[in-house]
Amino acid sequence: MAGVIRRLDEAVVNRIAAGEVIQRPANAIKEMIENCLDAKSTNIQVTVKEGGLKMIQIQDNGTGIRKEDMEIVCERFTTSKLQTFEDLSSIATYGFRGEALASISHVAHVTITTKTADAKCAYRASYSDGRPKAPPKPCAGNQGTQITVEDLFYNITTRRKALKNPSEEYSKIVEVVSRYAIHNSGKSFTVKKQGELVADVKTLPNATILDNIRVVFGVNVSRELIEVGCEDQKLAFKLYGYVSNANYSVKKCILILFINHRLVESTALKKAIETVYAAYLPKNTHPFLYLSLEIAPHNIDVNVHPTKHEVHFLHEDCIIESIQKHVESKLLGSNSSRTYFTQTLLPGLPASTSDLKASGPSPSHEAGERVYAHQMVRTDSKAQKLDAFLQPIAKAPPASSSSSSSSSSSAPSAARPSGGATGACGSAELGDEEMLDALAEVEPKEAEKMETSAVGAEAEAGGEAEGEGEGEAAPRKRPRVNKEEELTAGATPKRRVIKLTSVRELREEVTEKNHKGLQEMLQNLAFVGCVNPRWSLVQHHTKLYLLNTSKLSEELFYQILIYDFGNFGVLRLSSPAPLYELAMLALDSEESGWSEDDGPKEGLAEFIVDFLRKKTEMLEDYFSVEIDGEGNLTGLPLLLDRYVPAMEGLPMFILRLATEVNWENEKDCFRDFSRECARFYSVRKEYTLDSDTQPQLEETGVAAGTEAGTGSGAGEGAEAGAAPSWRWQVEHLLFKGFRTLFSPPTHFSDDGTVLQIANLPDLYKVFERC
Repeated sequence: MAGVIRRLDEAVVNRIAAGEVIQRPANAIKEMIENCLDAKSTNIQVTVKEGGLKMIQIQDNGTGIRKEDMEIVCERFTTSKLQTFEDLSSIATYGFRGEALASISHVAHVTITTKTADAKCAYRASYSDGRPKAPPKPCAGNQGTQITVEDLFYNITTRRKALKNPSEEYSKIVEVVSRYAIHNSGKSFTVKKQGELVADVKTLPNATILDNIRVVFGVNVSRELIEVGCEDQKLAFKLYGYVSNANYSVKKCILILFINHRLVESTALKKAIETVYAAYLPKNTHPFLYLSLEIAPHNIDVNVHPTKHEVHFLHEDCIIESIQKHVESKLLGSNSSRTYFTQTLLPGLPASTSDLKASGPSPSHEAGERVYAHQMVRTDSKAQKLDAFLQPIAKAPPASSSSSSSSSSSAPSAARPSGGATGACGSAELGDEEMLDALAEVEPKEAEKMETSAVGAEAEAGGEAEGEGEGEAAPRKRPRVNKEEELTAGATPKRRVIKLTSVRELREEVTEKNHKGLQEMLQNLAFVGCVNPRWSLVQHHTKLYLLNTSKLSEELFYQILIYDFGNFGVLRLSSPAPLYELAMLALDSEESGWSEDDGPKEGLAEFIVDFLRKKTEMLEDYFSVEIDGEGNLTGLPLLLDRYVPAMEGLPMFILRLATEVNWENEKDCFRDFSRECARFYSVRKEYTLDSDTQPQLEETGVAAGTEAGTGSGAGEGAEAGAAPSWRWQVEHLLFKGFRTLFSPPTHFSDDGTVLQIANLPDLYKVFERC
């Protein structure tokens, strides 16, 4: 017997249709967001309770709904965006069927509060099954519309049970709002759970698309994006967006596709672009894509799906092929070289040895605990090299060079520690026999070195009235603290305790800015090598770091000047250096910035000499900078044992002492002088010889641009003209100072001074893909 065909009740029809349009809370959010955007809103706030099943509230600042229209606003096929069927061919709004609010009202309890710009007050009405429960009532409210949806799917039991995970539904709501927020730059979007103070997604009204991507997906995505854009007049489409480059990949493809500003899906386009990326990304990884496609309205059919998440358009294959070629051309341009972004060391460096496994047996590990290869630390920060004890010695200079007198206008004379504190040194590569000879020469000098004291120490020891023998200096970690008398960084015994308030405050500043994580890293690092005079590679546990040696050494010498204030040894110049000629050399260089408006160079040079001669007593007393009565520089402070600065920077050092130091205020004077002196002593690339030219200079007895002196220094020409290799100094002198004397400031963790460039676990992941 044939079944009887009956006309369904209108309530059943509307509920079936509502179930097709509103499949889950995220669909309701999408429909209402599109209504907000059609109403020209610039601020959209979404509040959700229990994943949207209990309550959804969306508020905007758009044009609002007229009181006269509130009677039919929730009925099916009521819209302000369409009048005739032909209007579909040129539709430019999100909504057009008038089904969104009607569908929601058939499966939930809806309350609408709205106010137009010309209305004196807002109006509120509640709806059920597409009809208002009562006439709209006046109330207080801001311009725009607030829609509250409660008890979604209360009358569809099976749908309600299928959506039993509020967390999953909320994540889908956040995803929908985030994608509309990215596309609609210039509009503010907020989504949060009810009762929460902090929003899960919040974009600013003045943010760009790239800013919104950074907010939603993070900086790791946004910094790897390539801007794409193309236009084809023949196919009547225009493309704009961002795609990830070959350096970025994720396990699941992220495609944010808007066609005519409508969030849609396109399987064909997604597959076409992923085919392009297959040649660039590791296997089973995918790209990030944000694409905004604008197609002529008469070429697109938006009415092909109840939720409108799919559209059909003319020339689909040709448009997809054109987009595919454009994306591939962009990737080809970005793949000329891979970019590896370094990560600045974050504050609070994890000294977390708990996350790291030592390669050898350790009592801290349980017997049954397995140590994986990618967790092994294969270096020992306490290990030492043989060349640390055998300082390389340059070959003796020819007789002709030792007998020649140095020109007064040439590079400054070589410096040597007073009293033989440092043996002859250079940077020539040594063979086995030369190393043994060097050891024989160095050993007898070690005993002599420990007896060395600062020049003039005896003369000054009894005449100081600044608290000698009273109190203690600020505690610092020193390699020689077990001796009866604490030694300075220059291996000279301390003569007095400085109790000046300004010096104490400068020391406190260093202590307060100390970064414990960086300090732990520097104390337990394994030196890898020098990239150039400015950069060095070190390993700490399973991470490889690039350190800015210039910045670190400058800060190290500054701290030595502050903590060893007034207790320095003296580096004697083999020949006195006239301050006048040093000042002239500095003024002749471009770095000085001299111009004719500053006056004649000779007059400025004479002023610098007279000025510094007036400060001779203080400079010698506090900083061991010695200037004789004729205006010649004869000595510099010995800051670090066996360390000699590059004398090429001496002219600018003298010039900056007269121009960059505030001599009026005591604390500023000590700080500025220490900064300038530390700058001169630091390893600087512009004053360091290249590795290929240095051996040639060493063969002629000249190292680092210095010459063997005459007169009083002629008898020690080999020693005075030799200087250790900058690589040897960095590894065995500076990094030793970093381990024992240094308190790294906090700003070094995020200003590019310390960069993480590799991590052993991450490297294992890379090689596992190959």
